[in-house]
Amino acid sequence: MPLDLSSLQKAVNSLERAVKVSDRIIKDKVNTDEEEVIRAGVIQNFEFTYELCWKFMKRWLKINAGLDNLDGATRRELFREAYKSGLIEDIENWMEYHEARNETSHAYGDDKAKDVFEVAKTFSKDAKQLLLILEEKND
Repeated sequence: MPLDLSSLQKAVNSLERAVKVSDRIIKDKVNTDEEEVIRAGVIQNFEFTYELCWKFMKRWLKINAGLDNLDGATRRELFREAYKSGLIEDIENWMEYHEARNETSHAYGDDKAKDVFEVAKTFSKDAKQLLLILEEKND
């Protein structure tokens, strides 16, 4: 049974657009209100795209790899299985994304926001790659 990837496609596309806009507007280290709002938008897109990514990994693995025992799995275990199945290329990158996502759920200052923002920009490429692989393997 194929997965309906439309929500993941929309999220990945939204994150890509947000990153492109941020790259065009945020050019220097000066922190303006406009830059803060744009950075916050990229981070918000990162949050929901990351959540969809790991949930779609889990769904795909349950359906296509017969891994019904993932409900109690840690993210590292989930990412390990996704790596074994060829869904992702680097477990450590995905752990970094997981840690950055955890950071967004706590109060953070400007430095933390900038760190998560940079991670989100890198994540955009890996989220797109995951989507492409899921589309290819979507039976």
